[in-house]
Amino acid sequence: MSRGQNLSQMLNSKPIVKVCGAFDAMSAKLVEINGFDAVWAGSFAISATHAVPDASILTMTEFFDAASSMAEACKIPVIADCDTGYGGPSNVSHMVKKYESAGIAAICIEDKTFPKQNSLLENGQNDLISEKEFVAKIIAAKEAKRDQNFMIIARVEALISGAGMTEALKRASAYEKAGADAILIHSKKKTPEEVFEFAKLWKGNSPIVVIPTTYDSVKTDELISNKIKIVIYANQTLRAAYASMSKILKQMINSNSLSEVKEEISSMEDIFQLQEMYDIKAKEKDLENELKKLGYIS
Repeated sequence: MSRGQNLSQMLNSKPIVKVCGAFDAMSAKLVEINGFDAVWAGSFAISATHAVPDASILTMTEFFDAASSMAEACKIPVIADCDTGYGGPSNVSHMVKKYESAGIAAICIEDKTFPKQNSLLENGQNDLISEKEFVAKIIAAKEAKRDQNFMIIARVEALISGAGMTEALKRASAYEKAGADAILIHSKKKTPEEVFEFAKLWKGNSPIVVIPTTYDSVKTDELISNKIKIVIYANQTLRAAYASMSKILKQMINSNSLSEVKEEISSMEDIFQLQEMYDIKAKEKDLENELKKLGYIS
């Protein structure tokens, strides 16, 4: 079963698919170990690990390398956040071929102008490209994919930009018609009413995806009852890592001994387990036994 098939199967069988953001292979592996359905390779988080703004600074190759390393490390599906698609339809077509061949289950592109700014930036600029331009990108993505289960998620930014609900619904309908497999409706309101209104008015068949960063008090059962099929916790791992490392570093610089922070960090054994270090030893032993059978080792 491909990762795309796995994601499609979960959409059909689960009341809601829980996706958690990651920024590298280790954080993606931790997302998998802790029971999430899929990994979100978020551009905000990946940009932050390079200490650059989430403003289309990194190249497609840099984002691709991060997402593909997550897919290599995990068995669960990886959904790659591909911002505006790294260019026009030809760029999107190339991108889809690359990401699909790397075993990534889905890509998400948004209908904003390049260079983009993070949607939640205070007083940020969130201009939309025309509906026609974005439809062309979706058509190019659909034609480029080989696995029909590889998902194209269209991220609608009309509510973020201030274009309003009517425009959001109109664009979502056009994107579905063009071949989008899911619609991500984004909002920066502090409560979920705006996305719930969209879900209520949505007449399409594509599943609805949300990212409740700003309306974080929303409950899972509320999302389910409002026809939300995928929820993405996009940046909490990044923010947890930032907070934890900052705290430990402040303690370490003022400590006489590392034992003062010992209880607040993982053990070496935890990391060995994550790296599957002991599996390497077992595999080496198996290889040695095979070489003995073949007479290379006496």
